[in-house]
Amino acid sequence: MSFSSNAKKELCRVPVNRRCCAQAECYGALLYANRFDGGEARVVTESADFAARLPVLFRRAFHLTFDRLPEPGEGGKRVLAVTSREKLAVMADAFGYDPGASVAHHVNFGILEEDHCRLAFFRGAFLAGGSVTDPAKGYHLELATSHASVDRELAALLRESGFEPKSAARGANHIVYFKQSEAIADFLTAIGAPLAAMELMNAKAEKDLRGGVNRRVNCDAANLDKAVDAAVAQAEVIRRLQERMDLDELPPKLAEAARLRLEHPDLTLSELAALCQPPITKSSLSHRLKKIAELAEK
Repeated sequence: MSFSSNAKKELCRVPVNRRCCAQAECYGALLYANRFDGGEARVVTESADFAARLPVLFRRAFHLTFDRLPEPGEGGKRVLAVTSREKLAVMADAFGYDPGASVAHHVNFGILEEDHCRLAFFRGAFLAGGSVTDPAKGYHLELATSHASVDRELAALLRESGFEPKSAARGANHIVYFKQSEAIADFLTAIGAPLAAMELMNAKAEKDLRGGVNRRVNCDAANLDKAVDAAVAQAEVIRRLQERMDLDELPPKLAEAARLRLEHPDLTLSELAALCQPPITKSSLSHRLKKIAELAEK
C-alpha cells in the first residue's frame, strides 16, 4: 500500500461526531469529486476506506443514502453516486448551492467559519482529490479539482488557517500543493493524520542523516586526497634537493623533517609531527618543510 493510501486510511479513522463537521467533510469531498451538479453527485475513489466512510458521512450530514454503491469486494476505482433529485436538493440547500443559478462552484465560507469545520473540509478535499508522495522519493502533497474558483478559494482558506500553499494548472485540473516537508507534515497533522506526518518527518530525518554522513565522508576523502598530494609534492622536493646535497648538511631539524617525510610518505603532517624528537606541532613541521622547499628552489 502506498504512503498516500496509508495516509487516507488513517484519515478515515477520524470519528464522525459533529454533524457540522460531517457536512463540511462531505462538502470538501463533493467539490473535489468526479461530479457535483444538479443532475448527479458522484465520487470515484480507489480507497476502500474512503468508500466505506462516505455512506457514514452522508447519513450523519444529511440523513441520506447513496443511490449507487460499490459492489462487495469490488476493487480498483469505486463509484458512489447520488442521482435522486430530492437528495441532491437537500445537499445543495445545505451548502447554499443553486445549480440553476450558476454553473461554476464557489466555496460557501459561511458554513466553514469554525476551525474544526474548516479542517474537516480540508480532509474531505484531500480524501477525494488529494495525494501525497512517498517521502522516501520526495515531498509533494496536492489537492486537484476541476473548479478554478474552488481552487482559488481553497488556497485562501488554507492561508487563513496558517498554511502557505502554491497553485498550478495541470490540464483541466487546478492544483493546490505543498513542496516542503514541514508544511506537508503540518497539514496532515491538522486534518487528522499525525502518524503519516510522523513517518514523513522520520524519513526526512533519516535522509538528512545519510546526507550528512555522505558529506562528511566526501569531505574526509577530499582532505585525504589533498594530504596525499601534498605529501607526494614534499617528497619530490626533498629528492630534488637530495640530488644536489647530502641531507645531513641541512640544519638538524630540517634534516629530521626531510628524512621522516621520505620514510613515511603516506602519513599526514599531524602524524609525521608526532614522530619528531621531541614531538612538534603540525604547523611547526609545515614550516620546516616549507624551508626545505625554499632551499631546493635556491
